[in-house]
Amino acid sequence: MFRLDNKVALITGGGSGIGKAAALCFARQGAIVCILDLDEQGGNAVETEIQQQRGEALFLPCNVADQAAVQQAVQHIAERYAAIDILVNNAAVAHIGTAETTESADFNRLMSVNVKGVYHCLHAVLPIMKQKGGVVLNLASVASSVGLAERFAYSTTKGVVVGMTLSVAKDFLEYNIRCNCISPGRVHTPFVDGYLQKNYPGRAAEMFEKLSKTQPIGRMGKPEEIAHLILYLCSDEASFITGCDYPIDGGFITLNT
Repeated sequence: MFRLDNKVALITGGGSGIGKAAALCFARQGAIVCILDLDEQGGNAVETEIQQQRGEALFLPCNVADQAAVQQAVQHIAERYAAIDILVNNAAVAHIGTAETTESADFNRLMSVNVKGVYHCLHAVLPIMKQKGGVVLNLASVASSVGLAERFAYSTTKGVVVGMTLSVAKDFLEYNIRCNCISPGRVHTPFVDGYLQKNYPGRAAEMFEKLSKTQPIGRMGKPEEIAHLILYLCSDEASFITGCDYPIDGGFITLNT
């Protein structure tokens, strides 16, 4: 079950965190994994790890906010493998602030990556995917469903991702393309560690514990746990699922409200 043998999977932000976990998971299930990421060190490391495990991987440095760069990367993948069967729109950036304290430059930065980055990938990949069908999986967030303090710009962009998911699912159903999104709660990634060290020097461990306890299940999620849901939704076993947003949040949405 859940095999992806010889399927070409494009994962943005695949050099670390959830994207890395998804890339490694897909490779173990037989996929040809193509990684787009700004982080060349991380992207190269994931590519090497997959190849060392006798999988096939290709890393291409790319800023998803740059439409021309995305188009070039997607074209390279399509010419090399003649298909793109799976697109995982994972790349995103975060920001702390309210509608009052968020500066225009920060709002635009999040829109450029979290919204236009998804659009750029969809715009480039869907014409290729239409040829024989495929799957799109977008990363939304619990922030698109519940109010989180000081997450104005981030919540805005993730709400847009849910709307984009529904639109793509509707418009491309006739081409045998499924599109879903998932909404993780707090997940323990390198981003979380960096955020805590930057904003709470000397108190990182204390704040990590505090944030972990905001999840009713009592801990943050693991990137691998998120990757397993991504795998399922991108596999043939989920062929009857499209146009859905799946929370994976340790009970955050339903048990905190």
